[in-house]
Amino acid sequence: MIRTLTGAFLGSAMAVSTLLAGVGTAAADGEVNVYSLRQPFLIEPLLKAFTDKTGIKTNVVFAKDGVVERMKAEGANSPADVILTVDIGRLNDAVEAGVVQPVASKTLEANIPASFRDPEGRWFALTQRARLIYASKDRVKPGEITSYEELADPKWKGRICTRSGKHDYNVALLAAMIAHHGEAKAEEWLKGLKANLARKAQGNDRGQVKAVMEGECDLAIGNNYYYGAMLANPEQKPWADSVNLVFPTIAGSKDTHVNVSGIAMTKSAPNRDNALKLMEFLSSPEAQEIYASANFEYPVNPTVAWSPEVAAWGKFTPDSLPLSAIAELRNAAVKMVDRVGYDG
Repeated sequence: MIRTLTGAFLGSAMAVSTLLAGVGTAAADGEVNVYSLRQPFLIEPLLKAFTDKTGIKTNVVFAKDGVVERMKAEGANSPADVILTVDIGRLNDAVEAGVVQPVASKTLEANIPASFRDPEGRWFALTQRARLIYASKDRVKPGEITSYEELADPKWKGRICTRSGKHDYNVALLAAMIAHHGEAKAEEWLKGLKANLARKAQGNDRGQVKAVMEGECDLAIGNNYYYGAMLANPEQKPWADSVNLVFPTIAGSKDTHVNVSGIAMTKSAPNRDNALKLMEFLSSPEAQEIYASANFEYPVNPTVAWSPEVAAWGKFTPDSLPLSAIAELRNAAVKMVDRVGYDG
């Protein structure tokens, strides 16, 4: 059974108090309480499969943001056992806020490569998503751009669209550039990218692809799963049909920058044992297949094959840079965005 409280739970004391009211029973029964920044359509099939397999019930609160702030406000009385979220930045925010605890699990270590988990066991990636270049089919020849570094080439002046440089996805990419090239070269690259923008950084990833279709720019930067989402949307399918996907390399390697969705056990977890069972289940081949295919993402468990649809878009090798290194450089990346005036 999955008990859900949808909507913006941060602004709704009623929603949180409703879940709090059931904590005594949930704790006694060993039910797992989940705070999720991932959408219901992604999570509910996984939680159902977990309950079917183990008999352990779950209660989940869905929110768009603010989970860390809620956890800090609730303190030791928080009913949450685990946090599900997207982006290494948000996982790191939970660590820095002190609302999660380390987990030691041979199962998690076996299922999730070291580069996709915190060295101290405070978070674990569950899916990965590649940060791609969307290139106009009409105005960009296949092979004309193959790396992130080439986005700063003056040949693309006035031809690139991106969302805000301070968005988590772009901050993570810039942090990866800093890790690979050092701050000075990464800043030079960011200045070059800004000089090549066709318009002020704005909108979301899908909006950049729409701008390519409309001829406002020739290249856009976006996560891979938006391509699948656009193809599945009759209104947005023409946007996706107008571009080719480029899996860019980084720092002269054959690797592509990836970000993740992930999970962490809360510091207050009232049902720690069953929460760990949920974490381990979500890293299993059974759950990884469900999780990755539901949102056109890639599994982190290396034994799990990519879904046929995303595999058809192209192959790539994930950057071997540990995500923990990206997390450590996020603040430097945000400051760099400000120095360069990328969003101005």
